[in-house]
Amino acid sequence: MKAAVFAARFRERLPFEGLFLLILLATIILRFYFLDLKLYHHDEAIHAWFSYKLLTEGAYIYDPMYHGPLRYYVTAGMFALLGDSDLVGRLVPALLGTLLVPLLYPIYKLGYLDKKQTLVAALFIAISPNMVYFSRFLRDDPFIIFFTMVLLVALLYYFERGQMRYALIAGTVIGLGISTMENMPIVILIFGTYLLYLVWTRKVRLPKRWVRDLALVALVVFGIMAAFYSSFGAHPEMIVTWWLRAIEHWTAMHQMQRLGGPPYFYILLFILYEVPILILAVVGTLQFIDIRGIITRRRERGERPAELPGEEAADEAAGVTAPPTLQAPGWRDRLREILSGTGEIQPVDRQKEFARFAIFWMLLSITAYAYIGEKVPWLILHQLLPMIFVAVYAMTTKKAVIAVAASVFLIVMTFHVAYTPADINEPIVQVQNSEDLREVFAKIDAADKVAVATDSYWPLPWYYRGDRASKLAYYSQKVSEQTIYGGDFDLVITHDADTYPTLEGYVKETYRLNYWFSYEENKDRLLEYYFLRDGKVGSRNLEVFSKVPAGTTA
Repeated sequence: MKAAVFAARFRERLPFEGLFLLILLATIILRFYFLDLKLYHHDEAIHAWFSYKLLTEGAYIYDPMYHGPLRYYVTAGMFALLGDSDLVGRLVPALLGTLLVPLLYPIYKLGYLDKKQTLVAALFIAISPNMVYFSRFLRDDPFIIFFTMVLLVALLYYFERGQMRYALIAGTVIGLGISTMENMPIVILIFGTYLLYLVWTRKVRLPKRWVRDLALVALVVFGIMAAFYSSFGAHPEMIVTWWLRAIEHWTAMHQMQRLGGPPYFYILLFILYEVPILILAVVGTLQFIDIRGIITRRRERGERPAELPGEEAADEAAGVTAPPTLQAPGWRDRLREILSGTGEIQPVDRQKEFARFAIFWMLLSITAYAYIGEKVPWLILHQLLPMIFVAVYAMTTKKAVIAVAASVFLIVMTFHVAYTPADINEPIVQVQNSEDLREVFAKIDAADKVAVATDSYWPLPWYYRGDRASKLAYYSQKVSEQTIYGGDFDLVITHDADTYPTLEGYVKETYRLNYWFSYEENKDRLLEYYFLRDGKVGSRNLEVFSKVPAGTTA
């Protein structure tokens, strides 16, 4: 009784909107607090460097290896406004990661999520280790996740209200998304396929002026893509060739499996970082299928489960019945009705239909990224977002309490991966630049002339840009000792796999350049590793030769 009274008073004093705002505040803090705590990742340094070059030299041409142009223009704009730094480069990803939470509110207002579902989904987005970590990360994925959410909201409102402005918003984010990263078409294909299902089954009606709106959407999408991929007219040939280059490059990467992994690669990451969300998504899927209800109805009809044909059982389990026009003649008439926006619309349980869509979205995303040969941790975001929507399906009070309690795991992991000011033995880091480099930077700062005799030199061009770049001579390979001595360098940097045994007059020290989780080093203690998160890491190392001051001995 006391617990019920306490809960009632809590709800009175802190209503839904208040809780939602508290979660949003937590989201802001987790994304923006000490945003430059860690050095740039290997990829971040490259992205920031290209953005800096765009700002200072106006030089940019699309290269599919480094994804689409939008991020470079946005980051260059931020550098122009606020200065070029690690923190400024991460501001937009952090902002976009934050905006995912308020974008849940319009979905709730349309009735596709109830209050409990909205609050738990907001909580999961706010504290998810991957959502937090990669929102503090200068990559394309926070952009794509944001555009995906805006696209979802715009489509829901377009079919609810039939207003052209929502179609234009959808076209804008599609154009921006395709101008950001080559995986946006996966999102468009998934959304488009389900939309066709909704239209064909008369669960939604095409607005009266949908042809006009579709033409405007196509025009907006093409205009945005043409502007960005042509570098705003500097390279007009890219308008017709960029997509061919993208397909050729990423098809080659898929076949090469440069960063390969098993099909269940992302499932392992979910178990490592998002296990409460994964478990609740499985529960949500089973709740949606309602196996217990199916068995009960079969028994009431005097059937055994095995008596139903496989196809019929699968349809009933998924809650899907074949569209009436596929079971009977008259599909041409149905098509005419669909295209003209006439005909009756079936009543729809919005929360159940949204759950059906989320399950469809989640399963196709997991399948697509399991198939794609390039396995990298940040791609988990595109599977995690729909998984969160599935996890909050049928969010009873009991299930919500369990979700909140299980969130302790998410919070602990988030603070571990995002706020540990040291190298961590985690797959999520994937070639993160080591904090050891801060000592190397101190040596470079104290030197007048530095030789970089290796091609493993990132992130040095980013951290030593502009006037600071003049003290570094990049040879991109090991050079002769005579070249080193003749250059009178204060500091010589090499890769430990191709270095000098000694250099006369120099003292040698080894530093970690970047690092990653090493499965081979930890495969015999995986269960222990799961709980302790310790062990050995793989790394690339630099050997740094510092000149000994005159009058001293090495």
